[in-house]
Amino acid sequence: MASVALGLGSNIGDRIAWCRRAVGELAEHPEVRIVRRSSWYETRPTGYAGQSDFVNGAALLETTLAPVPLLETFKEVERRLGRSATWKNGPREIDLDLLLYDDLVLRLPGLDLPHPAMAERAFVLVPLSEIHPDLVHPVYGRTVADLLEDLKPVDHLVRRLAGA
Repeated sequence: MASVALGLGSNIGDRIAWCRRAVGELAEHPEVRIVRRSSWYETRPTGYAGQSDFVNGAALLETTLAPVPLLETFKEVERRLGRSATWKNGPREIDLDLLLYDDLVLRLPGLDLPHPAMAERAFVLVPLSEIHPDLVHPVYGRTVADLLEDLKPVDHLVRRLAGA
């Protein structure tokens, strides 16, 4: 089984419900097992700032799927949940990002592992650090907690939602 880090986000409608539904859909897949899930965090948008704040989270998965079929599974979950077409960094009902797949470094059309921007994004590192601070980035050779420390302070960008 491969160990996978997943990033989740939503900034349309009931943002937490979209994220929970996505985790639920993945949990029903016969080749995916949810190992751990972070709390939900409200985060400021990056890129296009003229949109609502996001809810973001992270999950650790185990899977027998190879990276490309796993990414296709994520995209299928997004489609089933009704993700609308939008522009890069634009608003979305649900977004599932394949962040890490074991310690694999891979560059394919439509799939870069590790996710190329994860080390610079507080909305990725904060929830991922909550559930696996010692996870090592395979390119930088540094833990998620160390990468997050490099970004601090991030409290103005990411806020844990109460009861989430």
